Amino acid sequence: MPDTPSVTDEQVAPAVDDLDTIVSLSKRRGFIYPSSEIYGGINAVWDYGPLGVELKNNVKRAWWRAMVQERDDIVGLDAGILMAPQVWVTSGHVAEFSDPLVECATCHRRYRLDELPGAEDVSPADAADAAIIERLGLTCPNDGGPLSAPRRFNLMLKTFLGPVEDEAAIVYLRPETAQGIYVNFRNVQQSSRKKVPFGIAQIGKAFRNEISPGNFVFRMREFEQMEMQFFVRPDGATAAFEDWLPRRRAWYETLGVAPARLRTREHQPGELAHYAKKAVDVEYRFPFGWKELEGVHNRGDFDLGNHARASGENLEYFDPSTEEHYIPWIVETSAGADRAAFTFLIDAYREEEVRGEKRVVLGLHPDLAPYKVAVLPLLKKRSEIVEICRRLRADLARDVMAVYDDTAAIGKLYRRQDEIGTPWCVTVDVDSLDDGAATIRDRDSMTQERVPIEGVKRAILDRMAAARG
Repeated sequence: MPDTPSVTDEQVAPAVDDLDTIVSLSKRRGFIYPSSEIYGGINAVWDYGPLGVELKNNVKRAWWRAMVQERDDIVGLDAGILMAPQVWVTSGHVAEFSDPLVECATCHRRYRLDELPGAEDVSPADAADAAIIERLGLTCPNDGGPLSAPRRFNLMLKTFLGPVEDEAAIVYLRPETAQGIYVNFRNVQQSSRKKVPFGIAQIGKAFRNEISPGNFVFRMREFEQMEMQFFVRPDGATAAFEDWLPRRRAWYETLGVAPARLRTREHQPGELAHYAKKAVDVEYRFPFGWKELEGVHNRGDFDLGNHARASGENLEYFDPSTEEHYIPWIVETSAGADRAAFTFLIDAYREEEVRGEKRVVLGLHPDLAPYKVAVLPLLKKRSEIVEICRRLRADLARDVMAVYDDTAAIGKLYRRQDEIGTPWCVTVDVDSLDDGAATIRDRDSMTQERVPIEGVKRAILDRMAAARG
């Protein structure tokens, strides 16, 4: 038998062909809304609705469980958004954190150079070449007008501290959470008594003045990061990097992302960030192409070394077992909570035909689903049935997110819960008044099981545990 030809990355189809499908679902069902919509909105800022905030919080909880709760070598931190301005000078962000900007001479629209058709693979060296526009024959995607030579545009957002808006009062909204970890390295290490190797994890807001944000919540100006900095001996950085890369890819697969729609891509020497010894992205096949989902970076001793020199503080680690003093190297895992939630939402979407009708399903992993269970009365006019449902929902809500709904016939209620990703529905009917049991319906298989009402919570919690593995 001949070998079956392998599917190349270019042949991998996205879970959803049209991004508008997800945008429409998100607004209609209460996942994500345009920010300040009644005033016309604000570009690249989005608000999470009742279901969206649950989904994103569940993504953050799952990440924290994997990175902190289940490990004994990583601790947490929540550093401030505002930091001393010198932090960003030392980190290189003031000088280096910029993108190549071009402007159309006729419509005056501005673009990031590497977002233009035909310039997706330009290297940083090419981006600095004033002749790159002419060399690649690039024109404005909007009206075909001529484009300016690229110039560097710093992505940090500025504000002022205090009553006077002058140069001395300038501070920055942090463009990443990592620096808060680095400047707190000594505090955390000494107070937690952790020995190298160990990590510090943080989830928090970050801000970037993106030139060309877009693709829904994929690239925003205000977003949330999930970053972990793992501090190691200099000679242990390579091994730590090779350990963390497959772990981070596997996290997405464990939570339901199709393995075929994930890949890794190593940064070439010409595109490495100024701090990186090595960088590999975990990429996902979005409807608009393969894009970064998470980055794993070997940052060397760039961060702690620079902050030690600039601050005059000793940030060396003393290893009592070897009596060595050294600046730890850092292996970083950097993901976005928004981008991860977006990915899980896209990858979970599917349309099926059931008895001649279209069924839209979000096959979200139970850990990520906004509601774990919906409690539904078969007859909302029967007060005895409604009372049982209300008591059951209240009991379930002590342990999981549960919702009561009686606003439609049972078939429509099932479809509604399928579309928002609820794994299980519990229906109380007339027979429940006699046999004291309810029906648990599974979202994915649509199978139903009769369970004593007093055993419903245990059955749901057991299913949750089984899904987690």
